[in-house]
Amino acid sequence: MEAAPASASGNTPGGQAGTAPAKFATGGVVAHWRDYLEITKPKVVLLLVFTALVGMALAVPGWLPLVESTIGLLGIGLASGAAAAINHVIDQKADAQMGRTQNRPIPQGALSTFQCLLFAAIIGIVAMVLLVAFVNVLTAVLTFFSLIGYAVVYTVWLKRATPQNIVIGGAAGAMPPVLGWAAVTGEVSAGALLLFLIVFVWTPPHFWALAIHRRDDYAKVDIPMLPVTHGIPFTRIQILLYTILLVVVTVFPWLIGMSGLVYLAGALVLGGMFLYHAIRLFDEKAERQPIKTFVFSINYLMWLFAIMLVDHYLPLLSPWLPKSLSLWL
Repeated sequence: MEAAPASASGNTPGGQAGTAPAKFATGGVVAHWRDYLEITKPKVVLLLVFTALVGMALAVPGWLPLVESTIGLLGIGLASGAAAAINHVIDQKADAQMGRTQNRPIPQGALSTFQCLLFAAIIGIVAMVLLVAFVNVLTAVLTFFSLIGYAVVYTVWLKRATPQNIVIGGAAGAMPPVLGWAAVTGEVSAGALLLFLIVFVWTPPHFWALAIHRRDDYAKVDIPMLPVTHGIPFTRIQILLYTILLVVVTVFPWLIGMSGLVYLAGALVLGGMFLYHAIRLFDEKAERQPIKTFVFSINYLMWLFAIMLVDHYLPLLSPWLPKSLSLWL
């Protein structure tokens, strides 16, 4: 999932801003731990892990099992970081030409292709071992296929094959709630698939807003993002349509009884705000609106799942809440 790309640090190779990187006598750059952290796209991974946590929480009626949830989140996070590192390797030539990505560790020479692949292999293997040994095989298998789906199927093929790349490839990025659900239950049920659907529908308007903002960058490296192949006006319409669909889909957890009124109210308010941003994209004078929509979309998903989490645990806290509020819940 190429949702919420990690921002470029602007640091000199080696990770420390304003300082020259240390070098071996052979001229090689000494890798800094911050470079390894950056290639895992930590901000993206944190959001993915958070959606996995919510998937875990909604899968069980009470409090989460400590071992399965803790190690499950660690394994999912490490696998997501491995996929991101592989993405850095595959996209390194395009990254070097794009303003948003040219300061990433590989284009800057802070990390080599071998270092990135070795690091990805290590944390990916650790993730699989943890999930198989301490969680369950189903979660490990689903996590592995999600890693392959993003790092290989999307990055190698879909990204350059079709303007629907982010729609189809978004399936990999929508998997963390399903992985979280499977980690604590050992199965995938309708509730998990509904959480998947929410993230899946959220991904296109989220990323297409960034693609509008960075249209020239994508055109320069021949990546067929929708604003490049079909133009910005068409992309605006698609963002609006997907946002309307997203508002509808986010009502489903309440309709099937998975979430309550607190969630419904939050989902509708957030959905209205997302629609406002999508409509504002049609204002030709609002040049900064695409990036504003992109940033809001990240906050939207975080707050939507946070409200879902709060809504789920409020009934468990009802004995300690005021009586009037407990009755409403």
